[in-house]
Amino acid sequence: MYTYKYPRPSVTVDAIIVEKKLNKLLLIQRGNDPFAGLWALPGGFIEMDELLADSCRRELEEETKLKIGELKQFKTYDAVNRDPRGRTISVVYYAFVDAEEKVEGSDDAINADWFPLNELPQLAFDHAEIISEFIDNLDKLQ
Repeated sequence: MYTYKYPRPSVTVDAIIVEKKLNKLLLIQRGNDPFAGLWALPGGFIEMDELLADSCRRELEEETKLKIGELKQFKTYDAVNRDPRGRTISVVYYAFVDAEEKVEGSDDAINADWFPLNELPQLAFDHAEIISEFIDNLDKLQ
């Protein structure tokens, strides 16, 4: 194990999964602090031996039971105080599905559900900003 003189940020991934016909977004309800009980994009910390997209697919399946093939990278979010646990950089991926697939909360998510893009619940972290930027670019991404 390496040790470093300087602190290192953590890296996370988040998934934006949109059902095309009804314009619904997949969210999870957090089971743990910070923001326990609030809704968020599925995601989490990468493992040391994973590629980012693989980590995103793993986290998505662990938290929602949804398996996704291809994910496309949307944007990286690096605001210094975006996570109260410490310096965290998140790489956000997205995919579109043709139908609202069955999902269930699992792992550290107590619930998973689909929400209309224009009727989202209160969101954890900076996920409202992330989703807003995604919606602003939706025409270019489809």
